[in-house]
Amino acid sequence: MDMRRKETIKVRIISTCFVVFALAIFKPFGLEAWKWEACVHLLAMLLMGLATCMLTEILMDYVFRFPRPQEHDVSALIRHNLWFQLINTPLVSLFICLYRHFAMSDRVESNVLSLSNYIETLLIIGFCSFAIGLYWRFKYRSSFLATELEETRLLNEQLKKIQDQKPAQQSQPQPCPVKEEHREVPSVLTLSGTTNDSVTLQVSNLLYIEAVGNYVKVYQLNNGQVRSDMLRATSKQIEDDLRDYPMIVRCHRAFLVNLQQVEQVVSKSGSMQLVIQHSHDSIPVSRSNIAQVKEAIKGPCQT
Repeated sequence: MDMRRKETIKVRIISTCFVVFALAIFKPFGLEAWKWEACVHLLAMLLMGLATCMLTEILMDYVFRFPRPQEHDVSALIRHNLWFQLINTPLVSLFICLYRHFAMSDRVESNVLSLSNYIETLLIIGFCSFAIGLYWRFKYRSSFLATELEETRLLNEQLKKIQDQKPAQQSQPQPCPVKEEHREVPSVLTLSGTTNDSVTLQVSNLLYIEAVGNYVKVYQLNNGQVRSDMLRATSKQIEDDLRDYPMIVRCHRAFLVNLQQVEQVVSKSGSMQLVIQHSHDSIPVSRSNIAQVKEAIKGPCQT
């Protein structure tokens, strides 16, 4: 059993215990009339709640086919749990209402099966589910933010190491070897578009490339100043031309960035931006490219 499945089971057990604990305190459904036998009924409701949670998980996985959220996607995790509550709460209420009718109606006549009893049960379980949902929402967000801050700190430390290496590389350029072909790539490159226009640049001076309609805008450092050139080309064409340079990565469908020119990584609530040196532009990182960018920063090619 993987860690994610174990964590899910742990969450369901804690949530069910919280609901049963709330029932034990407030004693709805005429539980006070059962005295010590109320503990037996609460235990039965606990087992019933756990079984219903497992049933809901099966329904979500195999009937409704809800996708499992990614490990660090807190928004998707919260949405997944919200759907779980919307399915699980009516089911639990129905089973408790049936239990009230068949096991608790001999001493409390109002426990007989009826629409009003189901609505009453649904409101009580719904309130408990809402309260425990707020707790998990806060816990997930707090845990995620702590992890995100620590990961951002480590990424910025790695970027600083890259920046510290850059002056030595620029004073004596040594192209990064391509492992697959065991060859060196040039430090000066000419990018061409679909017309006769071209841009020649020192690869280490490339800041980023932005797709603008049918054109790309190439930003580079030229004599200490940021310069931009337009080429009629697609970002995919330019990406293919730069595929031998592992520090130039796609971070967004509209942007390619040179990680050697990234000053800082800024993360907030699951989103990421790259602050570029010299221009101080903030380049967005799409969710689909976050893992790729992190991997490139953590394991840059050493020259």
